[in-house]
Amino acid sequence: MVYAAKGAGDLDERKNGKHTLLGVLLTAVLTFAVTASQLLYPLDRLITDPLCQTPSVPDPAIKILAIDEKTIAEYGEYADWQRDVPARLVELLDAEPETAPAVIAFDVMYVSERDAETDARLARACEAGGNVVTAVNLVYRTEVSRDGDGIRVDRDHIERVEYPYDALRAAVDYGYANTYLDRDQFVRFARLKTEYQGETLWSFPAAVYLRYAEALGRDAELPKTDAKGLFSFAYTARSGEYETLSLCDVLEGRVDPAVFAGSVVFVGAYAPGMQDSYHAAIQHGRQMYGVEIQANIFEALLEGRTALTVDPWVYAAAVTLLAVAFYLAIRRMKIVPAAILGAGVIAAALLACRLLFKGGLVTRVVELIAAVLLIYAAHLALGYILETIKKRRILNAFKKYVAPQVVDEVAARGDFEIRLGGEKRHIAVLFVDIRGFTPMSEGLQPEQVVEILNEYLQLTTNSIFKNNGTLDKFIGDATMAVFNAPFDLDDYVYRAVCTARDIAAGSEELERKLTERFGKSVSFGIGVNCGDAVVGNIGCDFRMDYTAIGDTVNTAARLESNAKRGQILISQAVYEALKDRIRVTDVGVIPLKGKSNEIYVYQLDEVLETGAPASAAEEERGTAR
Repeated sequence: MVYAAKGAGDLDERKNGKHTLLGVLLTAVLTFAVTASQLLYPLDRLITDPLCQTPSVPDPAIKILAIDEKTIAEYGEYADWQRDVPARLVELLDAEPETAPAVIAFDVMYVSERDAETDARLARACEAGGNVVTAVNLVYRTEVSRDGDGIRVDRDHIERVEYPYDALRAAVDYGYANTYLDRDQFVRFARLKTEYQGETLWSFPAAVYLRYAEALGRDAELPKTDAKGLFSFAYTARSGEYETLSLCDVLEGRVDPAVFAGSVVFVGAYAPGMQDSYHAAIQHGRQMYGVEIQANIFEALLEGRTALTVDPWVYAAAVTLLAVAFYLAIRRMKIVPAAILGAGVIAAALLACRLLFKGGLVTRVVELIAAVLLIYAAHLALGYILETIKKRRILNAFKKYVAPQVVDEVAARGDFEIRLGGEKRHIAVLFVDIRGFTPMSEGLQPEQVVEILNEYLQLTTNSIFKNNGTLDKFIGDATMAVFNAPFDLDDYVYRAVCTARDIAAGSEELERKLTERFGKSVSFGIGVNCGDAVVGNIGCDFRMDYTAIGDTVNTAARLESNAKRGQILISQAVYEALKDRIRVTDVGVIPLKGKSNEIYVYQLDEVLETGAPASAAEEERGTAR
């Protein structure tokens, strides 16, 4: 039951176009706003850190000498140490040039002078070895200034540098060991170098890398950095995965110094009480000591595993375009193909994020994933809403043809299917027509004719719906009903004759009312037949009507036209189906207009209760037939 016209189609296209444009604008604005604002940044890193920060086998040339609890237990609190401890270490490791480390990197600051003798000893040992790098500290402060463009806030303003004491500064290389925390307090970035009062200050791992490259006799390949001098790096090892030895074991001769030959030895805090641990991107479950982070940055520089962050505006624009494309792509898709496409987009985004990171670009994925999920959810919800509306429209439309309680029951089961086009079904068909309607209408006002007709149609419709039939159509003052279409209906032939009986019974009361009001009487002629017919939406592209066609229908119509006032005629097929449940009078063989063959016809006299037997005489008559 589809009613459409070209103008309506054009209107629908215009509505669809407006809805599409609105959806595109809404998708673009929301996606760009959320992506550019980086509101989901912490959530993104929960996804991308495990994706990009994958552990691998650490370089065996990198070793860590830990100032751990064992060492502190043996030498006392670190704050009380004199410089003879690190001096002894340098002397021990550099005693034999053949077994000396390539670099000894102290992730420790020796800023102020303490004891002249031990301070001098450390400086001499470092100068003699020529392979020592120590840490310095950059002290930052926020600087607020005003210029022609307004107020500027610089949170990276270096107030001072805490250098090693003078004798040591002249004997070593040094680099700042400041750790840079991302907005979620995880370490993912490092600063390569900075300028301070005309001096280029390298970061601690960069200074170690430069010293190591020089020791190997090769050129250092430094990474690209952003405008702030920052770069992202890929971790190699998690906590405890670098070869780590207690400092006291080396100093006390429990470890052969030869194992450090050609190595890069990092010396640093490795005890909780020294408060030098941070959240590392490679492990979200526990913190990592600062010396391990410095070792990871050094190895990233050594192996070229660094990356730059994609421009946030470029990324926001790209995500917005992809989100809009996904919205347009699934707009006319069914749920499952749309889900497959969405899963494919998410998988591709995750893979691209990983490959880009390995290729030197840091990007995010959470905004695109969120956009895909939300667009799909909206698509799912909209599809459900539209399907519900469509189903409701269909059900409401069928309630005009089928008894509402039948439609409600079928809808509750959810197992109905409406097929466009025709299908062959075995049905029962009923036609009923007013006898003498045209002469009667000539003596009445048009409004009175309409009122009489509505009373009659009310009676026939109620009778059809009472027996769960389908009201096919009104044809002037005639009514056509079918049973067992479009929904399967049990005992439909019996229901058809019950409908005829109810109409005939109701016509007596209706005739009395109309006689009193208008001085006119009406009566009916009814015909019932059953058999195969083609039922469905019959018509053309722009005008369809749900109906039944075929010889079964034509025969029912001819039976109705041959019925006299108040008479119900049924076919041989109906009688054979219900002969034990109805009482009839033989009419005999009659010709039907438009049919070449005559058929045997019965007048329906009484409908028995379901299963009640017919009279013996009728059974004999039926057998003789």
